[in-house]
Amino acid sequence: MFRGLLIAVLTVALVGTGYWGYKEHQEKNAVLIQAENNYQRAFHDLTYQMDQLHDKIGATLAMNSRTSLSPALAEVWRITSEAHSDVGQLPLTLLPFNKTEEFLSNIGTFSYRTAVRDLSTSPLTDEEYKTLQSLYKESTLIQNELRKVQHLVLENNLRWMDVELALASGQKQMDNTIIDGLQTVEKNVEAYSESNFGPTMTSMQKSKSSFDHLQGKEISKEEAEKIAKSFAPNNVTRMDITENGSDSSFGFFSVTMHDKENKHDLYMDITKKGGFPIYLLHNRDIKDQNISLNEASNQALKFLQKQGFQDLELFESAQYDNIGVFTFVSVQDGIRLYPNSIRMKVALDNGEVIGYSGRDYLVANKKRELPKPSISKEKALAEINQNVQIQDQGLAVITNDLGNEVLCYEFLGTINDDTYRIFINAEDATEEKVEKLKNAEPIYNDV
Repeated sequence: MFRGLLIAVLTVALVGTGYWGYKEHQEKNAVLIQAENNYQRAFHDLTYQMDQLHDKIGATLAMNSRTSLSPALAEVWRITSEAHSDVGQLPLTLLPFNKTEEFLSNIGTFSYRTAVRDLSTSPLTDEEYKTLQSLYKESTLIQNELRKVQHLVLENNLRWMDVELALASGQKQMDNTIIDGLQTVEKNVEAYSESNFGPTMTSMQKSKSSFDHLQGKEISKEEAEKIAKSFAPNNVTRMDITENGSDSSFGFFSVTMHDKENKHDLYMDITKKGGFPIYLLHNRDIKDQNISLNEASNQALKFLQKQGFQDLELFESAQYDNIGVFTFVSVQDGIRLYPNSIRMKVALDNGEVIGYSGRDYLVANKKRELPKPSISKEKALAEINQNVQIQDQGLAVITNDLGNEVLCYEFLGTINDDTYRIFINAEDATEEKVEKLKNAEPIYNDV
């Protein structure tokens, strides 16, 4: 009796385990099939977008009128954005494909910069036409290589999941047709020099994240430790400093500080040249609010001044739970320099700085010879929508959509309950930017 009952229980358990394993296998296969389908869709979409890109660039070579060329270049920009998105959906995390992504990004930037300008008064230069010819030639090579890969994928029923597994496991990649094909694409693009986009394009790309403007001597680890201590609270008990690897585009020290009393760590990066803080991250529990947002902003400004930052002005402030978030910008001769921005987080329980980001400031901070406005304030005002009620005005330097710094008249205005910041180019009255400022978040009561 007992033996029969035991056999029955074991049989039921075995059947249950088998059924559970079968369901798990089915669910795993469903996930794998879905991932495979997504990869296949992204790849074939990428191949299609490259076909479209090749044809559209080719069409621009035969165009001459602004009415045709500007929309065509805008379409090139749209296609490159979609192709870039498709690349991002492929399992290429462990496969270097950055040159191809950079190439697509450069095409998009070049086409956008050209499309938005007035080609009737500033037509394509000989150099820009040569750039288009070069882009057409390079897109032909990429198109052909992707088509070869696509043909092999369809003919041999190849799976992208195998690519992901091969890359993750570090297996010999020479046997994987898809990987070989994409590596060929990457090598072809790598051989295509950035200089083919022209000097203006190249300098713009470099200026996005370069620390070329840093002043001062190279600091030592000991000096980095002193700088870190000036940023950190007094209760830091241990500090570990490491130098960045040789592959980095600029030299910096990474600092980890331990707060034994409150049992948490602080993290900070400092440039080797000049010893400028890049960021500070201080994750700790924030207690009940004891100081106002205005008091916190004043303490943040005093902190920056103590660190040697001068001529800074509070630009934006916001409160999230018990944390104040602030953005400061440089001011030169009464003109706001928006590229020179520093962002900070301050705990509203005791006014301690718990977050700092100075990357934008370090990239943009330099000596500027600010031009005089070529148009009057009244001329700039005439370009603004008549429905906007102007509340404040001034001069500012901003980075426009083309990546260029421009001097603008800055107007703060309202339409009904919404507030806008409007920038009018002080040289040619172009409406450079219109930003809608955030309204106060509503409070939702429990229903």
